[in-house]
Amino acid sequence: MPATRKIVLHSRSGLRPGLDLLVAEWIREGVQYVGVVGLDAEDIVEAIDWFCIGDGTDPYEMLTASHTAPETMDDAIALASQVDFPGDVSIVVF
Repeated sequence: MPATRKIVLHSRSGLRPGLDLLVAEWIREGVQYVGVVGLDAEDIVEAIDWFCIGDGTDPYEMLTASHTAPETMDDAIALASQVDFPGDVSIVVF
């Protein structure tokens, strides 16, 4: 089974501690795309982008997208499915 390269993060609690650990895990796993839908989606995407940049000496390239109302989980999954990276879309609830 190929590694997950595309994730849709369903934010139920908004931006909170622990996101940095999640992003670090995704980087280790080679995730290439994260779409975020739900509470604080835009703020979470911005945080993910900064975690990927780090101190700037070894940035990690990850495509991100936020989905705000009226966009839905289905919209986020549809976009992730169209992104030209290998593998299925995995949903992570945060």
